[in-house]
Amino acid sequence: MTAQQPATAAGQTSPRGRATVAVRQSSLRESNLAALVAAVCASEVPPSRADLAASLGITRATASRLADELVEAGLLDEVTREQVGPGRPARPLVPGERVVALGLSVDVDQLLVRAVDLRGRLVAERAAPLPEGDAGAVLAGLAELARSVRQGLRGRIVVGSGVAVPGVVADRRLLVRAPNLGWSEVDVPAHLPTVSGRRAVVGNEADLAAVVEAEPVPGRAGPWSDFVHVTARVGVGGAVVSGGQVVVGEHGAAGELGHVCVDPHGPRCPCGSTGCLERYAGLEALAAASGLAPERVATDLGVRAAEGDPRCAEALAILSWSLSIALASVVNVVGISSVVLGGHLAQLEPFLHDDLAHRLQQRVLGSRWDPVRLRPALADPGVAATGAAFLVLEDVITSPATWLPTVRG
Repeated sequence: MTAQQPATAAGQTSPRGRATVAVRQSSLRESNLAALVAAVCASEVPPSRADLAASLGITRATASRLADELVEAGLLDEVTREQVGPGRPARPLVPGERVVALGLSVDVDQLLVRAVDLRGRLVAERAAPLPEGDAGAVLAGLAELARSVRQGLRGRIVVGSGVAVPGVVADRRLLVRAPNLGWSEVDVPAHLPTVSGRRAVVGNEADLAAVVEAEPVPGRAGPWSDFVHVTARVGVGGAVVSGGQVVVGEHGAAGELGHVCVDPHGPRCPCGSTGCLERYAGLEALAAASGLAPERVATDLGVRAAEGDPRCAEALAILSWSLSIALASVVNVVGISSVVLGGHLAQLEPFLHDDLAHRLQQRVLGSRWDPVRLRPALADPGVAATGAAFLVLEDVITSPATWLPTVRG
């Protein structure tokens, strides 16, 4: 995320240069607050008030006054910096460590709840096996797990909760369909009313994992701003990131890479189609092809293939083949030639890299001029829960005035 430009004019100007709508003083203030918080979150070196005034084009008095309010409210913290030369020491600013969001995730085998602060640090975490029952029963268990995490956050400012689910999500609320859970048309926030005191926001788990790849720390851009993200566990998910933002599509279903057809005559998928990537790259498919137990696929498949195990070598070759078809289709359509592999694909990436890169070189139209780049995702099996927390923290960065008592009143 980049810092917003602060509003500095007395009014908004029409294309012909005539002032048409006066900017309220409160709007100007809210814009400058957001710009200041965004600049602090984006900076790798903690900036001082003077640094912020210079970079944002506002007066030092304004920067200092707004920073003081944000520090008092806990949205920013001051840190010490070694003084060089005479004069008052600068008081650099960093994101407030008391500001915390809850990230919840539902997977086919477990529930996970994380508390993450505005600096992107994990504060608390609890996991539990997926309860038996329908969506209501599972989400009731998730709510109870979240409440137990929140009880340990006394003294923190809990700003909300986000939920990662393995399916298509509409309007940051409705889980339209999750084939691997057998859920359809589930209003997720309705089952989690007391988790954080605010309505939960919901996102697809692969999209939220991609959020963390795009911004490893809330508000601070990662090394790649444009990439295709594919992550695999039991199922296979994907996301397209452009300009640092996840592309969700008109109905929230963009990036469903696991259900790209790689062979129309292939095995039937729970989604109702046949030959989906998930049927070749998912954990169960790789376990069946290699003869390994599912929990050993990520750690043993590549090693065993390199040692000459024929079944594992064949399973790895099929994985590379299926990924090359699905990824080439996406890369050719969207024109983004960087790929991040997550889940067990990240652990297998060293064994996949050369063969997959070669196959993509053959299939991607522009690879002669711009070869596809591959890299493993962050080594974090709970990254979707972190991304769900980041989704909430992003709202704090863009609208910090909401959390200042003087503005709320």
